[in-house]
Amino acid sequence: MTSPLTTPAAEGRWTPRLWGTLLVLCAAMFLDALDVSMVGVALPSIGADLHLSTSTLQWIVSGYILGYGGLLLLGGRTADLLGRRRVFLVALGVFALASLLGGLVDSGPLLIASRFVKGLSAAFTAPAGLSIITTTFPEGPLRNRALSIYTTCAATGFSMGLVLSGLLTEASWRLTMLLPAPIAVIALLAGLRLLPRSAREENHGGYDIPGAVLGTASMLLLVFTVVQAPEAGWTTARTLLSFLAVAVLLTAFVLVERRSPSPLIRLGVLRSGSQVRAQLGAVAFFGSYVGFQFLTTLYMQSLLGWSALHTALAFLPAGALVAISSTKVGAIVDRFGTQRLIATGFALMVAGYALFLRVDLDPVYAAVILPSMLLIGAACALVFPSLNIQATNGVEDHEQGMVSGLLNTSVQVGGAIFLAVVTAVVTAAAPATTPQGVLDSYRPGFMVVTGIAVAGLLMTLTGMRARRSLPSIVVARSSVEEAGAERVPVRD
Repeated sequence: MTSPLTTPAAEGRWTPRLWGTLLVLCAAMFLDALDVSMVGVALPSIGADLHLSTSTLQWIVSGYILGYGGLLLLGGRTADLLGRRRVFLVALGVFALASLLGGLVDSGPLLIASRFVKGLSAAFTAPAGLSIITTTFPEGPLRNRALSIYTTCAATGFSMGLVLSGLLTEASWRLTMLLPAPIAVIALLAGLRLLPRSAREENHGGYDIPGAVLGTASMLLLVFTVVQAPEAGWTTARTLLSFLAVAVLLTAFVLVERRSPSPLIRLGVLRSGSQVRAQLGAVAFFGSYVGFQFLTTLYMQSLLGWSALHTALAFLPAGALVAISSTKVGAIVDRFGTQRLIATGFALMVAGYALFLRVDLDPVYAAVILPSMLLIGAACALVFPSLNIQATNGVEDHEQGMVSGLLNTSVQVGGAIFLAVVTAVVTAAAPATTPQGVLDSYRPGFMVVTGIAVAGLLMTLTGMRARRSLPSIVVARSSVEEAGAERVPVRD
C-alpha cells in the first residue's frame, strides 16, 4: 500500500512531514553505520578493561553480524506482513535498550549478547526503513533523491563514528556504546508521530514459518561458519560439516519457498538480471571494503603506531567525500542510469585498493594513503546509493520489504564472508617477527581485496553488455501478475 504522503512528492513538493519522515528513517541508518565504526576503534580499550582475549574480542563485532546478517530476510518479510511502521518502531526501541545495556555491562559474554540483540534489531529496522522510503516516494527522480539522502546519512554516520569513537574512547569505551541510545529514543518519539501507517498485507496463504526458520538458520550458520573458519581451520571436519549443513538448509529453504503460498522470499524476483547484479554487487562492494578497513586499521595502529583518533582521521576523507557527494547521486542516476555509475564506482575502488599496495613502514600520508582514501570514497558515493536504487526499482510495493531485506543480507553476508577470507589469507602467511615481515603478510590480503573489487567490476560490465543487446527487460512482478508480465523498458 502506497502511503498518502506520496501525493506531494509526486508533484515535486516535499511537505515538512515528508521531510520529517525521511529524517527519522535516516536517523536509523545513521545509527547503524555509527555503531559499526565506533565499535571497531574501541575494541583495544574494551579488551583491556574486560580482560578479553583476541578470539573473544572478535565476537563483539561478529555477534552484531550474526544477528544482523542472519535475520535480515525475516526482518524484510515481517515488515511487509505486519506493517513497516510497526516493525520499524519496535525494532528501534529494542536497539535503544540494547545500546543502554551494552554500555553498562561488566563482562564479555553480556556485552557480546547485547551486540547480538542490536544486530537483531537492525535486521528489522534496515529493511523496514528502506521499504518505507520506496513505498512513500514514487519510482524515478524523487525516489532516487530520497535514497541518495538516505545513503548519505549512512556515510555521515560511519565518518562521525570513527572520529567520535576516537574522542570518546579517550574517556571511556562505554560512552561509545551509550551514545546511540539517546539518538534512538529521539528518533523513536519522532517516528511515532511522523511515520505513515501502512495496511498489513492480506495474508491469505498464512505465514511462511518453515521458510522463516530455514532461512534464518541457514544465514546464521553461514555467518557463524565463515567467522569461525580462520580459527578452526578451513579444511577441518568441523568447518566442512558446517558448510555442508548450510548447503542442506539452503536447499531445503529453496524447496519450501517454491511451494509456499506466501514465501519469505519470492524466488521469481531473481529472474531480473538487474536484481541479481544488484545483490552480487552488494556482496563484492561491502566485502571488499570491510576487508580493506580491517587490514588498514591493523596496519596503521599495529605497524605505524598511530592512535585510534589518528587512524579515524586517516579514514575521514573517504567518509567526508561520500557525505558531501551522495546527495548529488540521484540526479546523476537519472541521467546515466545505475549500471554505469556502479561500473564507474567499482573502477575507482579497484584503483584505490591497487594504489594502497604501495604502502611501506614510513608512508607519506598525502602522497600514498590520501589518494587511495579519496578514490575509495568516490567509489562508495557512486556504488552504494546506485545499488539501493537498482535493487528496489520495478518491485511491487508489497514486496519492497522483502527486496530490502535481501539487499541488506547480501551486504552483511558479503562482509562476513570476505572478512573471514582476508583474515585467513593473512594468517596463512609464515609467522613474522619483524615489522617488515608483518607488512609483507598483509599484502596478500590487500591483493584479495583488490581481486574482489575486480570481480564486482567485471560482473557489472557484463550487465552493461547485456543491456546493449536487449533493449528491454522483464521486470520482476508478484506471483499474482507473473503470468501476464509485460516487457517494460527499464533504465538500470
